[in-house]
Amino acid sequence: MRDALGAPQSVLVLGATSEIAQATLRRLAGERMRSARLAVRRPDAVEAFAGELRGRGVAVEVLPFDADDVESHPLFVEAALAGEQDVDLVLVAFGVLGEQSESERDHMAAVSVLRTNFLGAASVMTVIARRLVAQGHGTIAVLSSVAGERVRRSNYVYGASKAGLDGFAHGLGLALEGTGAGVLVVRPGFVRTKMTAGMDAPPYSTTPDRVAEAIVEGLARGAHTVWAPRGMRLVMSVVRHLPRALFSRIPA
Repeated sequence: MRDALGAPQSVLVLGATSEIAQATLRRLAGERMRSARLAVRRPDAVEAFAGELRGRGVAVEVLPFDADDVESHPLFVEAALAGEQDVDLVLVAFGVLGEQSESERDHMAAVSVLRTNFLGAASVMTVIARRLVAQGHGTIAVLSSVAGERVRRSNYVYGASKAGLDGFAHGLGLALEGTGAGVLVVRPGFVRTKMTAGMDAPPYSTTPDRVAEAIVEGLARGAHTVWAPRGMRLVMSVVRHLPRALFSRIPA
């Protein structure tokens, strides 16, 4: 259960190598988080981070997780949450950027991005939602992207995967109303991480720490959507309504 101040005490992270996920857990560790389960494709990739959290008094378990293996998701969730009375927060942080030009040359490259970012996330969120409804509380926080707000030519495969994820997450949140469970959709702009290293950072770019700050603040006030930085909400409200002829001229 969340503590008396509303801070999550038990957290499950799907995609714990994510720099945003790790920044979020560092903040939660400073706000009375007691246990964290780190789910990743390669458990050895987060052992150093797990050690860091343990050094701060957090009970940590590292679990193997394959977002693309949708048939394994029910058993994964059952095993991941075994022994826990409940889970306060599930952070869905996995995803791939892909290479747009490769996706245009090879349809399977496009399928891979869509499978991970949309199908994999929708699958595991559906299973987790049932668990949260059964326990009567808990939040799924999912990393979407402003790239899904209006899909651009330069990254339409990735953007489409995030648009699907964003729509699914909001629909799931509506379906969970009245159950005690909920969904927080996180819409970062361009985030300066290892995944985006070498790319030109556009205006309103941000950092994992700033996105983590927005997530923790959103959880505290029971929000259903947060933007990082906040100004992206206004920017995208304009972009969404640009005429096609103008939108197509936006630089890649």
